[in-house]
Amino acid sequence: MTMKLSRKAEDYLEAIFNVSQDKGHVRIRDICSELHIKPPTVVEMVKKLNTQGYLIHKKNDGVYLTEKGEEIGRVMSERHSTILAFLTIIGVPAEIADKDACVIEHELDVRTVGQIKSLVKFIESVPERPQWLDDFSAFCRAQDKASAGGASASRI
Repeated sequence: MTMKLSRKAEDYLEAIFNVSQDKGHVRIRDICSELHIKPPTVVEMVKKLNTQGYLIHKKNDGVYLTEKGEEIGRVMSERHSTILAFLTIIGVPAEIADKDACVIEHELDVRTVGQIKSLVKFIESVPERPQWLDDFSAFCRAQDKASAGGASASRI
């Protein structure tokens, strides 16, 4: 029986995966920079993930994901990208979309993420922006104007 990783551990594996894809190697300071966390905290989690077999930390050589660590990092990165793309398509501002994707990526069922991914691919595959997306944007602008006295987030 495998224990479910915490959100924080998944975030670390995703960050390490992303840095390794960009730079080819990962150091503690890279993880600190990616997650905006201080070195002692990063070192503590890296030790824990090392003990659990998700990565290998060689003090003077960097951090390397094991096969199972890389798989989780890749899946989390793909989930994040999919959800971010969806939120961007529906007009969520970039900074909010990224923050929300970080939260949502941990909770959705794999089938839900699959359907969102299919929708994103479908929308991106058409040569022109679908009319219904323009209609949705207009609807949202009208809702914002109607609630001009309050924050647009009060729509929900």
